[in-house]
Amino acid sequence: MAKVLATEIRAGNLIEWDKRVWRVLKSYHVHVGGRGGAFMQVEMKDIESGTKRNERIRTEDKIERAFVEQRAMEYLYFDGDNYVFMDKESFEQLALPADFLEGQAGFLMPNVEVQVNFHNDRPIGVQLPASVTLTIVETEPNLKGATATGSFKPAKTETGLTVQVPQFLTEGVRIKVNTDTGEYIERA
Repeated sequence: MAKVLATEIRAGNLIEWDKRVWRVLKSYHVHVGGRGGAFMQVEMKDIESGTKRNERIRTEDKIERAFVEQRAMEYLYFDGDNYVFMDKESFEQLALPADFLEGQAGFLMPNVEVQVNFHNDRPIGVQLPASVTLTIVETEPNLKGATATGSFKPAKTETGLTVQVPQFLTEGVRIKVNTDTGEYIERA
């Protein structure tokens, strides 16, 4: 097991906290102006019991990462109940229930490579790439004179994920989306 700085914690990571193994669901940096230092706000889920917990961890603290085996897998398809992944080395298929992915499903496109984390030969988490490319399928009409620095509007992607995008983007445009925050990055 290795210790990492709290600022290196990302969604999908597994950490040890209070003698239990937790999967990080959300992690973001918070700085309170004036007094007090910066900290990481981490939402995590116990992999054994399924309970969720929010923790504030100081940025200079070191956190114990749980020993996990990471396997490169490729997302294949959704069969109605499960998301099916294929091991890139053994070509074995692994079906994970929809509730296992908790908010990550909107970033999955067929043939996307992900890391599936195993703890004691049991799948316990999916680590997505830093960003994915998705196509806008539904959004409000373009505003005349809208610029890149203007306001944002909701856009629905092909996976069902809704992302806030600049006003000038229209249906059919491919965009890059950050998988940690769900925010628009740029046009693809």
